[in-house]
Amino acid sequence: MRSELFAKENLPQQSGDRYLLQNPQTLRVGLGPDVLAAKGSMIAYRGNVTFDHEGAGSIGKLAKKVFTSENLALMRVRGQGEVYFAESAGYVNLLHLENEGISINSRNLLAFDADLQWDINRTKGAGMMGAGLFNTTIGGTGTVAIVAVGLVTVLDASQGPVYVDSDAAVCWSANLAPGVHNSMNAKSLLRGGTGEALQYVFHGPGFVVIQAYEWAPVPTS
Repeated sequence: MRSELFAKENLPQQSGDRYLLQNPQTLRVGLGPDVLAAKGSMIAYRGNVTFDHEGAGSIGKLAKKVFTSENLALMRVRGQGEVYFAESAGYVNLLHLENEGISINSRNLLAFDADLQWDINRTKGAGMMGAGLFNTTIGGTGTVAIVAVGLVTVLDASQGPVYVDSDAAVCWSANLAPGVHNSMNAKSLLRGGTGEALQYVFHGPGFVVIQAYEWAPVPTS
């Protein structure tokens, strides 16, 4: 049979790397050490592989998952073989951490090395005021795969304050301590608002990644 389907770029890529982009929207991970991945993100695998629910790991983490909008649902992938991950045809990017951390919107988290440390943290100044103001922090040495809706833009927060829509923020340097900025004014409120009232504000040595899409609020019921 002849078809463009069998073009080289559509066939499994050959590499000794544990994490490999099969294409911009598909991640292939070679197993050995366990991987934690977003539930439901596996699209194919080869070998002897098992998938198990990954609990919070501590009462503190469980409480944060229950009482915040950071609905982080993970599965542990273990065994020998290779696993393909994807999420809604989003674009996959790899972050290789070297004894450092990254704060990620849980909706943008695809997979990461299981021996990395993770926790759920509240954005400074956000209080308990709404969805999207809790992020997942991952730290240590290892690889994290994130997935974005559309192409991403990386902003340098060291050059001055950067204001980012909280629903478009993908991830940022863990050393940054973002605050929350409310740009709503009385004039806009009286005229129905602008839809751009609440933003994260970042300022300091580090970067912020945004996507060309704003997540809809997480349903509460």
